[in-house]
Amino acid sequence: MTQLVWNGLFVGSFYALVALGYSMVYGIIKLLNFAHGDLYMLGAFVGFAILGAVGGVSSSMALPLLLVVLLATMVLTGLAGVALERVAYRPLRRAPRLSLLITAVGASFALEYGMRAAAGADPRVYPVRLGGTSVEVLGARLTLQQLVLVGVAVVLMIGLNLLITRTREGRAMRAIALDPRTSSLMGIDVNAVISRTFFIGSALAGAAGVMAGAYYGKIDFLMGFLIGLKAFTAAVIGGIGNIPGTMLGGLLLGLLESFGTFWLGGEWRDVFAFGVLILFLTVRPTGLLGERVTERV
Repeated sequence: MTQLVWNGLFVGSFYALVALGYSMVYGIIKLLNFAHGDLYMLGAFVGFAILGAVGGVSSSMALPLLLVVLLATMVLTGLAGVALERVAYRPLRRAPRLSLLITAVGASFALEYGMRAAAGADPRVYPVRLGGTSVEVLGARLTLQQLVLVGVAVVLMIGLNLLITRTREGRAMRAIALDPRTSSLMGIDVNAVISRTFFIGSALAGAAGVMAGAYYGKIDFLMGFLIGLKAFTAAVIGGIGNIPGTMLGGLLLGLLESFGTFWLGGEWRDVFAFGVLILFLTVRPTGLLGERVTERV
């Protein structure tokens, strides 16, 4: 039981990091950015390119190097997210929602097959993998890789929550989420805040991509598709647009998958996850911590 809980929390931390970008963007401009999962893929390949350029390193330097590459990848992936918002979404911000949704799907395909053209269709082996011995805690076997990656994910999620709740930038984001027109009249640069929101969300997805590459050891150009759907599921479970709810939703989805796989078998893992999505959309579409809102005209 303890092992199942730990496995669920570990996988859920990846889902939560990616889902935060979905939730932040939807909370501010009510856009389901279906290209967000592909920014996770882009982050994995950016980290792969940087590590490949650095060359071979000793095992003792693997963790410090990976943390530096993680930070660099977050910056580059964040800038890619800003470019995506500026080119694909900002010109259509006042267009019907369906136009934005179709654009997001098109951007997703552009990122996927653009990476396929640049890096090839074959999976790539990550240059650096975290190694080390495992320890046993309350009957669960925890590896060094898992402890480091969960620790990084927790630090990033806590940092984001503090940014949203304790800083001037966070207050501007929350004001725009409530009423962008009034926020603009009050002197807030709406376009700049939205761009920074895309930067933060994309940076978190890029960090998750590097972490996944270092842990699983293999990346490919379609790796962002499924985790994008899982992250969307996590955001819906927790309450899309609600930051603490999204974190909770990611962890809960990881736990549900872990226990569902144990009970029903690994081949039912995705069926179980998306079945939970259908259940929440039917019974509680606002999610666990989401609030019912009225549409502004």
